[in-house]
Amino acid sequence: MREEGGYTPRVTVIIPTYNEADAIEERLNNIYSQDYPREKLEIIVVDSASADGTPAVVEKWAEQHLDIKVLLIREEQRRGKANALNHALRYATGEVVAIADADALWAPEALRRAVAKLADPTVGAVSCVKRPLNGRGIEEGYRGFYNQLRVAESKLWSTPIFHGELAAFRREALEAVGGFPTDIGADDSYTATQIALRGLRAIVADDVLCTEAVPRRDYHAWRIRRAQHLIQHFAKAIRRLHKAPPPFRGVLAAEAYLHVVNPWLLAGAVAALAASAAAGSLPALAILALGAALLAYKPYRVWTAAQAYLITAAVKNLWTKELIWKKQKK
Repeated sequence: MREEGGYTPRVTVIIPTYNEADAIEERLNNIYSQDYPREKLEIIVVDSASADGTPAVVEKWAEQHLDIKVLLIREEQRRGKANALNHALRYATGEVVAIADADALWAPEALRRAVAKLADPTVGAVSCVKRPLNGRGIEEGYRGFYNQLRVAESKLWSTPIFHGELAAFRREALEAVGGFPTDIGADDSYTATQIALRGLRAIVADDVLCTEAVPRRDYHAWRIRRAQHLIQHFAKAIRRLHKAPPPFRGVLAAEAYLHVVNPWLLAGAVAALAASAAAGSLPALAILALGAALLAYKPYRVWTAAQAYLITAAVKNLWTKELIWKKQKK
């Protein structure tokens, strides 16, 4: 992949907000301090009817930082993240559009490194490696394995899973796929996958780093919602598998299988073993006991938890897509 450190096109950073008064100033400071020419940066904050004074914090910050362009867009009602992103996209002037979550932080050189990769004409979208800011246990273990897989898929050709904490898109590629989908969650991943399906690479780079806050409460609900959105993404994207470039076809098929099908095979196997054990099968009982014992091994425990989240998410998707969700304290 060709990468040019001197490639510095105009960049629009879009931050969708809803009740982010406690986090937005630090987020804006983080973008302001990026190792990127400030005169080539613009920030668009699109606020979806916050009730905690988020817009006032943004306006005050903008008044104190006149050397960077800041546009605040106020939505009268909350319509979901993708709608907010598409609204802001109409006002963006950058050749590169980067989306950012209000409660995540970028490493100082993250934006520059992401944009440099877009100098390669074969790359249409770039995302980051995520590290939990205040996460321990399952989240820490899950994220480590998850990052390795995303980077490996990217080196193979493209990954179908992106991160909204930092996702940079070539503007024309983003417009070619019609912006962000409003009928499913995982708008970042689905948009990147659409770009990959059209022949440009969508990659997660191991030197583009960000940290992500993890909920202090309702962690499991947070994981289930994210799993719901990924299932929605793959259920929709897999329909276009036949159009995928050959290097991407296997990755997309494998990830769709792992997110949509594999968890149910595990549940079915456990149910069958339990039934056999209840009927007196000693081998089935031994296998169940081995599986329970393996939960002491962290990678296995992390994987098992991920399957449980996916199963729960698939069931929950039957009655709600969770496209607009309750704000969680992080």
